Amino acid sequence: MRIPVLILLSLSLLLPAPLALAIDSTFTFAGADGPAQTAYAPEKGPGPVVILLSGASGPNWYRSFADEVARLGYYAVLLDGNDILTRKQDGEANLRKAIERAQRSPHAVAGKAAVIGFSLGGGGALAHAVALPELVSTVVAYYPSTRFVTDAGVLVKRFQVPVLVLAGGKDTYNNCCLIESMHAMEAAAKELGARFELVVYPDAQHGFNLEGRNYRRDYEVDAWRRTVETLRVQQPLKAP
Repeated sequence: MRIPVLILLSLSLLLPAPLALAIDSTFTFAGADGPAQTAYAPEKGPGPVVILLSGASGPNWYRSFADEVARLGYYAVLLDGNDILTRKQDGEANLRKAIERAQRSPHAVAGKAAVIGFSLGGGGALAHAVALPELVSTVVAYYPSTRFVTDAGVLVKRFQVPVLVLAGGKDTYNNCCLIESMHAMEAAAKELGARFELVVYPDAQHGFNLEGRNYRRDYEVDAWRRTVETLRVQQPLKAP
């Protein structure tokens, strides 16, 4: 079931600023085609698909990020990371369905999807998206949850697409995303020859790119630049 954009706009007036939906967004409830999503259509016609996976707090904190991805020219689809890194559902199946649904959209061009995850959603990207090379072109994980990782080497062996991790050097939030686990992945990737890049922001805490949390503009700007460059190389916009 789809909610008309005009209704969404009316509802958005009742929400605090961080929760407001972008004008060109469309919300779809969970169903047989996949988990709930908010989709952002590019302004100048169809674009490559970028799937975004929120942190455990849900999609609201990441709507502006998804909107900015769409402004680059991508068809951006924002999912709740709780539907992807979960023991209550089949997270991999949810991600597959979401990608395949996005690929069928008239706002998408044919091809693979890039996946960008944050915190819990970053963990979901590392758990599932990295092992779907037939559907996924690249993964970018902001301060990803690594609680599910018992052996970094076993995880990295699943990496079949290029992976960029953007991590906070002082991230101790709930011990979910410790820098030591990121370095363990980096060491395993070097040993196994996996396509993996780790960028550590030395003084960054969890959610360093989210205003109102542990925001650091200098880190946010650099992380966004690296994200855009990764998309440019691994998920390029089609020539007009």
